[in-house]
Amino acid sequence: MRGATRWFAVVGAALLFAAGPCPAQGSRQGPVRRPPGSEVKRIPMEPEVEPPPIPVEEIVKRFTEKEDELKRIQDGYNFQISVRVQEFPADGSASAETQMTSATYRKADGQRYGRVISENLGQMRFTDLFREDLQELAALPMFVLTTDQLPRYEITYAGRQPLDELTTYIFRVRPKRLERRERQFEGVIWVDDRDFAIVKSYGKWVAEIIPEAKVMPFQMFEMYRQVVDDKYWLPAYVRSEDSVTTQAGEARVRLTMRYTDYKAAPPPPKQ
Repeated sequence: MRGATRWFAVVGAALLFAAGPCPAQGSRQGPVRRPPGSEVKRIPMEPEVEPPPIPVEEIVKRFTEKEDELKRIQDGYNFQISVRVQEFPADGSASAETQMTSATYRKADGQRYGRVISENLGQMRFTDLFREDLQELAALPMFVLTTDQLPRYEITYAGRQPLDELTTYIFRVRPKRLERRERQFEGVIWVDDRDFAIVKSYGKWVAEIIPEAKVMPFQMFEMYRQVVDDKYWLPAYVRSEDSVTTQAGEARVRLTMRYTDYKAAPPPPKQ
C-alpha cells in the first residue's frame, strides 16, 4: 500500500489563518465553521502580542492534557469518515470527483476496526487516486499534541482571536527536529480559552524523508472540531485545496473530509 506520508512534502509556504467573521455557533455547540469567503491573512513572523491572562506554560499544559482526554474519548465512539476529492478544470469543463465513506468502530472485544461502507471511485483526470489513497487520508492523525508528544515540538504563543462565539488562544507549532520518516505537525492551532481544547488547526505534516514521493496537491490542511454530547471537542471537518498544472491551465483540486454519526461504542470486556 502506498503510504500517505509520500504526499506531505516539506514546503516553504508561509502559514495562513482565516480571520474573517464566522456565523454564530450558539450555546458553544460545534463544529466551528469555516467562514465562507473569509479573508486570509498572514500570521506575523515576529508578533508583538500581549501576554495571556494566565501563564503560557499553563495553557500549553492544559490543552495537551485535554488532547490526552479527547483522544481517549474518541476511542470510545463509533463514527463515520467521508472523504471526497473534487477536480475543477481550468477550461470550465465538467468536474470530476471520487469519494468514500468508512466506519470506524469498537467491538465487544475492545478492539477497534474499520470498514468501507460506501464508495464512488470516479474517473479523475489530473490526480491518480485509488481506494487505499482515500483510506490513508481518512487515517490522518487528529490528536498530535498529546503530553507524550509535547517534548518534540516548539510551541509559541501568538495572541488571542474570536472564533465564532469562542475566544481562542493562538499558538504556532513546529517540530524541534524532523524525524526521518515519521510525520509531525507544523502549523497553527486555536485553543478555546474556557475548555482549553483545540478547536481548529491549520498546517501540514512534515518529515525529513518522503520515500517514493508521489506528486499530490494536498499539503496544507484546515481542521475543525465540533462538540459531541455537549462536552467533547472531537474532529468534524477537514479541508484542503490547491491546484495542479494541466495543458489547459491550473485546475483546482479540493479535499473534503467529514466526521459524522458519533455514537458511544459498547464498553470493552472486563478483565
